This record gives sequence, structure tokens and C-alpha cells, in this order.
Amino acid sequence: MEPKSRVCYFMDNEVGGYYYGQKHPMKPHRISMVHNLTLAYGMYKKMDVYRPRHASAKELSQFHAEDYVEFLRRVTPDIAHNHAKQLQKFSVKGDCPLFDGLYEFCQKYAASSIDGARKLMAGSADIAINWAGGLHHAKKSEASGFCYINDIVLAILELLKFFPRVLYIDIDVHHGDGVEEAFYVTDRVMTVSFHKFGDMFFPGTGDIWDKGAGSGEYYAVNFPLKDGITDESYRQNFQPVIRKVMEIFQPSAVVLQCGADSLAGDRLGCFNLTTKGHGECVRFVKSFGIPTLVLGGGGYKIRSVARCWTHETSVLLDSEISDRIPYNDFWDYFAPDFNLHIKEMSIENKNGKEYLDKLKVKVMENLRSITAAPSVQMQELPPTYYPSDDEDDLDPDVRLHQSTVDKQRETNGFYEDYR
Repeated sequence: MEPKSRVCYFMDNEVGGYYYGQKHPMKPHRISMVHNLTLAYGMYKKMDVYRPRHASAKELSQFHAEDYVEFLRRVTPDIAHNHAKQLQKFSVKGDCPLFDGLYEFCQKYAASSIDGARKLMAGSADIAINWAGGLHHAKKSEASGFCYINDIVLAILELLKFFPRVLYIDIDVHHGDGVEEAFYVTDRVMTVSFHKFGDMFFPGTGDIWDKGAGSGEYYAVNFPLKDGITDESYRQNFQPVIRKVMEIFQPSAVVLQCGADSLAGDRLGCFNLTTKGHGECVRFVKSFGIPTLVLGGGGYKIRSVARCWTHETSVLLDSEISDRIPYNDFWDYFAPDFNLHIKEMSIENKNGKEYLDKLKVKVMENLRSITAAPSVQMQELPPTYYPSDDEDDLDPDVRLHQSTVDKQRETNGFYEDYR
């Protein structure tokens, strides 16, 4: 019997306090619900739990433009009227509103993804989970699709310091455009996205013909889907594609974005996946035994999001949990059935077998164009580091003492206070 994976989990019970605004579909409150269910099920006892720190501006600028990061750091709703041109320039408007604590929110979710990557690099975890991350639309110099800082790109850049090849898999209903764009011309990162495409659906990218360019040609894999896809249809295409990707690309590490807006009944989504079907994608990726960073993403029916990511936490822990949700701080949200799993809806699956088979054939054809997994000359790096909030200005090339790292790890007693 194989040993269970070593899992680390980034948890901040204050993240639910950030607020995009009235009627905005993105609710950070959903992350608090996930954390609370994780505690209620007792899963925190089976993994190392860390409190997120604040990423420094220097870390965020490893991908994002310095003027954009500096703008996010300085601007607040109180002085927004003095920065009208910059708000327009950086697209901090409309679906990406300026709200209180925006920069701190970005610092926390980005730091958790970066540190999750570092845990994998250090070999101290096999799987790292950051449900607050996975904001895949943010661009180098602008906000997009509710996303301001692209924690995924930052985490992949960190992983590339140690791992020769990184595979990015995205099961959000929306195309992972920000991540694909960042790595479109490299063969060290393969991006694979299963998403809704067509009918003017946001962001409008991710056609089957979008396959990378230059050295990265064929390293961007897109599987554009139509409305109503079910668990079985999704599985029949996801598994063979990912299996072939693993065979051809031979990744050293995986980043899995688990956007829950692909679930049935999502406010913005149009797929028909259940929590079990969504979780089977996670289980399948985990089965390859490759160091994996697991992130959140979209998801706008917060009760379903909390159910989904709680279930997937149990999948990653190889831990069976009851379908009956235990009493927790958000008990009333799960009425009337108080069950963990959701069911399919009675909607048409517009993804016919012929259409899906043609997609699969084309994707496989593109993958066969890759003759061998790319090799890269790697240099041995010193052990990675984990700065705390007050150490942002320290030399990033100097390793911190283990006692400093341990300060971020929370004890069971701390979390008992939230039960």
C-alpha cells in the first residue's frame, strides 16, 4: 500500500472579510466557509496548516509590472478620485473594483501560492493547497476577470527555479488566459485548459487552434467545451488527454486550478458537473504522484464552492468523509439537506460525442507533434526560504532558520478555537 501524501494547507480565517462590493459575484467569504468545513470535518489534523503571510512588492513584481504593483499598493477607495487615469490604465474598474484591503488581499493569496510552491521545492510536502489562490485571469499590467495578481504565474515561476518542467491544468469554466499568455512561447510550461468557449463567453480565448508559439508551440492545450457537460462526458475526455500529456511532457511538478464555477448551477457557469465529478479530476491528477500545487479559482454559488473544495481536500488527503455535513459556523448555508455533494441539473448536454471525439483527436494530434519532453540545463539551488511578514526586505538568497519557518505553522489548539 502506497504511503499517503504529505499535505500542507494555507488557511486564513480573516480572508472572508474582504468584500468586492454589493451584488458582485466574487465572494471571498466562500474561502472562510471552506476553512470552517475543513475544521468541522477534522481534516486539519491530517495536514500541516500554515497561516498566510504577506507577499512583498518585489515578489509580486517577479511577473507583474512594478508600476502596476506600486499602484495597487498605494491606491485606496478614499483617494480613488485622484487616480482616474491609472484606474483606467490598469483596468481596476467594473468587474475588478477597487475595494478596502485590496492589496493586502492580493498579498495573502499570492504568498500562499508562492510558499506552497516552495514547500514542494523543499520536498517537505507532496501536495500544497491554497483555496484562496487560482486567480488565472490577471495580466502583467492589468486586472481582469475579478483577478488582480496572478498567483498561479508567480507560483510557476518559483517552481521553475527547481523543476525542469511544470504542467498547469485548469478545470475552471473560464479559460485560463492569463496563465497561458504568460507561458505561451516556452516549452518548460505546458498549459492545459478545459473550459467553455463560444457564445461571447468570457474571456473569449482558448480555441482548439490556440496552441502556443515559437518554442512553446503545442505546449498550450485547449479543450473548448459547450454548455451542459456532465461528469461522464468530462471524465471520458479529461482522463485520456491528461494521461497523454503526462506521457509526452513528463512534468516534474503540477499546478492544478480547481475553479468551481464548472459545477452545476453556478451563477456564472454553464456546465453540469457534480462535486464528485469535479473531484474525480483532482483524484486522477493526484494518482500520478507528482508534486502538486492545488489552487481554487472561480465559483460563484458559494455553498457549492465550499462543498466542492472541502470534498477535494478530503480527496487529496485520501480521507473518506461523511456526506452529512457536520455542524459548523455556516450551518444554515447548507440547508435544507445539509449534504456535502450536489447533483446534476436537468439541462441539455450540448457536447455531442462526435464533437468531443473530434476535439480529442485534434488535441492528441497536437501532442504527438512534441517529439520529446524538453530538457533544460538546471543549476543546483540552495534550500528555499519562507519569509514572514516583517522580513520582506531581507536578502531572498539567504535561507531562514527553521525556527522562523515553524512560526507560520499553526497548532491544533489554535484551530480548536474556531470549532
